[in-house]
Amino acid sequence: MKRSILRAAVLAFLIAFPALLPAWRTQMSYLVIMIVFSLTWDLLGGQMGYNSFGNVLFFGIGMYVCAVVQRDAHFSYPATLALGIAAGAAAAVAVAAILGSGILGLRGHYFAIGTLGLGIAAGELAAGWDFVGGGGGMVPPQYPGALGGRETFFYYLAAALAVATFFTLRWLYGGRFGLAVNAIRDDEDKAEAMGLWTTRYKTAAWCVSAFFLGIGGAIVGNVSGFIDPRETAFAGSTYGVWMVLMAILGGKGTLWGPVLGAVIFHITKELFWTYLLDWQQVALGFLIVVIVIFFPVGILGWAREKWPEKFGHRVEEAKPAEASG
Repeated sequence: MKRSILRAAVLAFLIAFPALLPAWRTQMSYLVIMIVFSLTWDLLGGQMGYNSFGNVLFFGIGMYVCAVVQRDAHFSYPATLALGIAAGAAAAVAVAAILGSGILGLRGHYFAIGTLGLGIAAGELAAGWDFVGGGGGMVPPQYPGALGGRETFFYYLAAALAVATFFTLRWLYGGRFGLAVNAIRDDEDKAEAMGLWTTRYKTAAWCVSAFFLGIGGAIVGNVSGFIDPRETAFAGSTYGVWMVLMAILGGKGTLWGPVLGAVIFHITKELFWTYLLDWQQVALGFLIVVIVIFFPVGILGWAREKWPEKFGHRVEEAKPAEASG
């Protein structure tokens, strides 16, 4: 009952936000995209135990594919945007499916390093490809609506994506898929020995992440109004690292943890950028150190340890066996 009330309150807030704080619509758009980042990373890093640093690859692919479709398709803006988002999501999923069967065969730090290389390589390729603007970047078509309508439109689009991501993952975690990815995290060798096709489940999880990240990239490309290959699309040093930190901060392997971590991290980052002037990068680096050292199990993990009756799984005490006559 309490969780239903919480979800309803969050949905009501998301719907009413543009009317409550219209000046913060763009910042709120980025916040809900951060939630998508955190949730999709946790699908592999938290639920399955595969720490990926290359999820930003799918974000950048969705961003570039959407922008190219918008630029080259000769339709009205709503039609080209919808087509671009669909094409970006499809391209991201296709790349995840193609790469997944190979790179997901790696484990541990080999997998982390391999995925990190994917994001860096994609940024360099985009920077040298004139078709997408090369190192000079690319400008997507501008939203044709009235002043202020652009911010509201893309905020609701980003919020709808975050809600869809949350409930899709909630549904997946509650079924056989969730049990399978948790079995891979706990002991992949035993899961394989029991007949679980682990590579297929890992690839499917990566494709799910790629789908939502591709859509997120398409939205952010239009929100920002400019696509830089290294700083926006394939920004591994920012977006690629932040999605990991947000999931860790909130609590890996949970559903609400990544959401909580994304909200706290993004608000803190915006405060640093607003009030610390030239020291914002130093403060952000200090925040990263604090997260890693003091929140290794995340906020929800800490809450479960401190108040297990409220945040943990309740284990009933067994009644003592009666002595036999």
